[in-house]
Amino acid sequence: MLEEFRNHINNNLPFLKESKLLIAISGGLDSVVLTHLSHSLNLNITLAHCNFNLRGSESDADETFVNALAKQLDTEVFIESFNTTAYAKTEKLSIQMAARELRYDWFKDLSENLSFDYILTGHHADDNLETFFINLTRGSGLTGLIGIPEVNDVIVRPLLPFSRDELETYAKVQHLKWKEDSSNASDNYLRNKLRHHIIPQLKGITPELLSNFNKTVSNLKDTADIVDESLNAVAKRAIADIDEQQVKFKFSEFIKVNNPKAYLYEMFKDYGFTEWNDIIGLLKAQSGKQVLSKTHRLIKDRKHLILTNRSDNVIQNDSKEPLVIKDLSASVETSFGSLRFDCVAVMSKDSKTKIFIDKDKLKLPLQLRRWEKGDLFYPSGMNGKKKLSKYFKDEKYSLIDKENTWLLCSEDDIIWIIGGRTDNRFKVTKDTKQILKITLTNEK
Repeated sequence: MLEEFRNHINNNLPFLKESKLLIAISGGLDSVVLTHLSHSLNLNITLAHCNFNLRGSESDADETFVNALAKQLDTEVFIESFNTTAYAKTEKLSIQMAARELRYDWFKDLSENLSFDYILTGHHADDNLETFFINLTRGSGLTGLIGIPEVNDVIVRPLLPFSRDELETYAKVQHLKWKEDSSNASDNYLRNKLRHHIIPQLKGITPELLSNFNKTVSNLKDTADIVDESLNAVAKRAIADIDEQQVKFKFSEFIKVNNPKAYLYEMFKDYGFTEWNDIIGLLKAQSGKQVLSKTHRLIKDRKHLILTNRSDNVIQNDSKEPLVIKDLSASVETSFGSLRFDCVAVMSKDSKTKIFIDKDKLKLPLQLRRWEKGDLFYPSGMNGKKKLSKYFKDEKYSLIDKENTWLLCSEDDIIWIIGGRTDNRFKVTKDTKQILKITLTNEK
């Protein structure tokens, strides 16, 4: 197996040979074999072990075993102890999910702080098969059926082509020792039920199950490449605009395709959405309709579906209280930038970040506030007044644009729609004695 592993690294993962590697080691068969194989190839490895304190003295024995193995191989090792049960309770997670979060968060912290290039895990072909069936029972899409990726950002799984039987045979031939996790014998978890009951029966019926599965995964990956190519073509046509706050998609492009739901799923699946019937309903919904996930929201606007980060909106929309500006001699810090007030002798053309007004027409204190229904102003360069709602429509503001609009006001009169038009009532004229320049800087 060592030669097969060497060939696999040389042919498929050659970047590992010149990299600083962190091996996630539990003390079980797979991570122990991965450690020995990597050590035999003289890869630059360091070990990292998590003690989740879930199995009492058994967890401590695993830690002792890993320390001894590191000493035997003359390899550096990091050990971290977690109160997994308390974390799971606080974060409202299952024990399995809590352990996963703690493990990968710590590995990535080590990787970033100590400049490891990659984190290696001992996942093998049987793990991949189990993951396939788990995803199948959950109604997964194509990505879930492909199984565990061999390379996912900094996570690399060099043992995926090898079966558990191959690992165990290698370990016994090499007289390696490993620790058995007693929880693996329990049928409390779906993965263990599949491992102990379902998959052995399938292997009994089809001895070539793993080999056939690997061929299926390879075929599915080829299909996924075709899907990605088609998806990228639709995305290229559909994406109308991208900025720090939002991504706009022309929903007409989704209507044109044969299966809009499939394209919407592939386009937005990574943003936590689950209500796919509601999302496809957005294509025919009225403006303002939205679908929420824990992290994002998708909004139907006039001609677009707008994807925005939900947490960003929460932060911005929390700032609904008006900001009172009593002193024009100091800069005013806001959630969207800094406002500065300067008296100048000469003015230039207004822009999105600077305006010029007649200072004597102001009545302090000024007020910086969100726009409200019924607001109106006298747009610069026009005669008469206009409702802000009509202005937004004419200027093609999206729902997100309107949510993030701020007004600078003198008493009840609008001076400036920040980033937009000024009000005629404050314009500089031939009778103006003091020209006030208002500048928005460090716009966020």
